[in-house]
Amino acid sequence: MESGKVESTIQNGIGTISFFHPQSNSLPGDLLRKLADEITRIGNDSEAKVILLRSEGEKAFCAGASFDELISLNSFEKGKYFFSGFASVINAMRKAPKFVVARVQGKAVGGGVGLASAADYTLAMDTASVKLSELAVGIGPFVVGPAVERKIGSSAFNTLAIDATEWRSAAWAKEKGLYVDIYSSKELLDKAIDTLVNKLAASNPEAMDLLKKAFWKGTEHWDTLLIERAEMSGKLVLSDFTVNAINKFKTGVR
Repeated sequence: MESGKVESTIQNGIGTISFFHPQSNSLPGDLLRKLADEITRIGNDSEAKVILLRSEGEKAFCAGASFDELISLNSFEKGKYFFSGFASVINAMRKAPKFVVARVQGKAVGGGVGLASAADYTLAMDTASVKLSELAVGIGPFVVGPAVERKIGSSAFNTLAIDATEWRSAAWAKEKGLYVDIYSSKELLDKAIDTLVNKLAASNPEAMDLLKKAFWKGTEHWDTLLIERAEMSGKLVLSDFTVNAINKFKTGVR
């Protein structure tokens, strides 16, 4: 099976990073690290003034962690290393000296909600429902939690984390602040994104860098915090409860 890919381009000041995996754009460890590396690289490239993060396909923006990889984890170190991949992506988005705009064209689950939350500005389809499914498989949204809670607040985050089998609509996600706006067609979504990123590409890079730092002030400890959270997940993923839950979950719809 195709292992997925991460691709990037820079054109007219817009650094576009696209990812794909045949299993609903889920993210195995190698893709997570490629994605973090590309975000860091484009963030440090003076030719790019803004970063656009997107995935391929139409039905799913990102299904979060790769279940095939989760079930193969057989040691604490491997578990920590895998979940540290999500930490690396979120921290790369946080520390990039440019605004990250996310295009969410389909459903977002688990780590996918984390990506949408870590972006500075997220636009979505009106079909882009969200779910934090981690508790349903015996883990918890520990690594993505700080980004999600920062974006939508403690109450809405608690709701998503506890209702781990329930989808929340794109309209709900917009109401809570995860999405800036939602659109009824891909054409309208892409038109809005194109207008936004071109406007940002023509804006003052220094001003945007300083604004980005101001937006994320108070998260400097996340380099350590998210690794600590990865350790929590790395421990839980080895439990019999989680192994059995993941095997059952793989046979159904996330």
